[in-house]
Amino acid sequence: MDWNHYRFRSLWTLPAPVPAVYRVLERIEDYPLWWRQVREVTRLDDTSGVLRVRSLLPYDLTTVLREGRRDPAAGVLEVVMSGDLEGWARWTVTGRDSGSLARYDQEVVVHKALLRRLAVPARPLFRANHRVMMRAGRRGLAARLEAV
Repeated sequence: MDWNHYRFRSLWTLPAPVPAVYRVLERIEDYPLWWRQVREVTRLDDTSGVLRVRSLLPYDLTTVLREGRRDPAAGVLEVVMSGDLEGWARWTVTGRDSGSLARYDQEVVVHKALLRRLAVPARPLFRANHRVMMRAGRRGLAARLEAV
């Protein structure tokens, strides 16, 4: 087992139609406005940027994101990641009842030296840290959708 390899999936039920959710999710430069763990986003060009995140544990992760797939009709937004995390992340937004379901999938390998050294003993903490970040993101997105 590669202790620095992670797969995550989060499902967010949201009280807004698919197009509204997709519009907010595709504006990654606005994530810090509604997702407090996303500390900074710097656009490099129309299809890439640098993302810095920090959840409860005292470390930042900085990653370059490059657009992989953008398909509004299918509700898919996908990025390729490099830097402290290497891999990919994907949002898939579908209709559900009177709102939407935003599914977040991510598969990455950690390259940040400190996290690699702590991979075995701290793995449960790293996974819990991710869960906290994702819960806060869902709450922030739901509030953002109510405001727009």
